[in-house]
Amino acid sequence: MEDSVNTVALAAGHIDFSAWGLFWQADIVVKAVMIGLVVASIWSWAIMIDKGRRVRKIKAEADKFEDNFWSGNSMDKVYEKAKARGDHPFANVFGAAMEEWRRSFSNGKVDKASVKQRLSTVMRVTFEREMDKLENNLTFLATVGSVAPFVGLFGTVWGIMRSFTGIAQTQNTSLAVVAPGIAEALFATAIGLAAAIPAVIGYNKLNGEMARYGNRLSTFCDEFHAILSRQLDEKAD
Repeated sequence: MEDSVNTVALAAGHIDFSAWGLFWQADIVVKAVMIGLVVASIWSWAIMIDKGRRVRKIKAEADKFEDNFWSGNSMDKVYEKAKARGDHPFANVFGAAMEEWRRSFSNGKVDKASVKQRLSTVMRVTFEREMDKLENNLTFLATVGSVAPFVGLFGTVWGIMRSFTGIAQTQNTSLAVVAPGIAEALFATAIGLAAAIPAVIGYNKLNGEMARYGNRLSTFCDEFHAILSRQLDEKAD
């Protein structure tokens, strides 16, 4: 009995159970699963890092813009300063509304109801366009988070099937025969989870940040529209 155990251990010792070894020992299907999951994980991390930096940047720019907007300067000065500071959602919504405001008074005749409607439409369209740009690629994170475990599970099932095939072909149930396929199967599952867990966490965090930023931008749109509507009423009177 002891000799049998030692023989199995010795045979199993020739198998490379490192991550690299498990990859090279896997068949083409499991390799494809592993490569796909690794690529998805790398792309997910790239999106999360890029979006995280973008969110921090636009939040800082929003703080500066609102400080300038509520500083008491004229709208024209705020507009010129916003244009000079670059491209970000608050400045773009404000700029689109100001351009429509200026065009509305270019011909001298003003219809209050029409101007208010156009201002509301311009700000809403710009708001939605800016939020779409910010939320771009977030669906990829959600997809990886929900699909990657099942892709890894497919690799697991395939590896176990391969193990049973090895048992049938060799008519040997020793660990040396079963271990490689089981190890590959579990490794594919591990990669699937390693891709899915950060993607889910990143998606939830970024989605929450985007929602809070969107609410902040929407509130600014309402406030700015109210200011322009008040000025329009004063001009018309």
